Amino acid sequence: MGGVLVATHGFGTGPLPPRADRLVVEKSNRQLTIYRGQQPVKSYRIALGRNPVGPKRVQGDGRTPEGRYAIDYRNERSAFYRALHISYPSRNDIEKARLLGASPGGAIMIHGLPNGVAAVGEGEDWTEGCIAVSNEAMDELWTLVADGTVIEIHP
Repeated sequence: MGGVLVATHGFGTGPLPPRADRLVVEKSNRQLTIYRGQQPVKSYRIALGRNPVGPKRVQGDGRTPEGRYAIDYRNERSAFYRALHISYPSRNDIEKARLLGASPGGAIMIHGLPNGVAAVGEGEDWTEGCIAVSNEAMDELWTLVADGTVIEIHP
């Protein structure tokens, strides 16, 4: 793979599958799967926050959130190759952070590589809490995932 961070796998080339009904992220397996109904239709390798074990609690903890959210907008002019915003923090996330006397953070996205970067070491968790995919995978997600799509992020 020559140092490429993540790659599409399991479905080869050809036409794209139908639009996603939901996304499921398995943090421990470093995998994001698109579902249509109950059927998985495509999976991608991912990188997570630099401190990936456990749910995000406060801004700056380097963790990727866990829970049920939605894709609520997209940014084609991100500092990364395209970005789909995840609706973190929820009211519950805000309350938990408040009890810790901190901000829950925000700006959690699914995105490609940083602009101007061709590759990041495979298997490295390097984001501040986002979910990173290859630029090729981001192009597919951009097409297959509508705003409002549910995303479940599991440990």
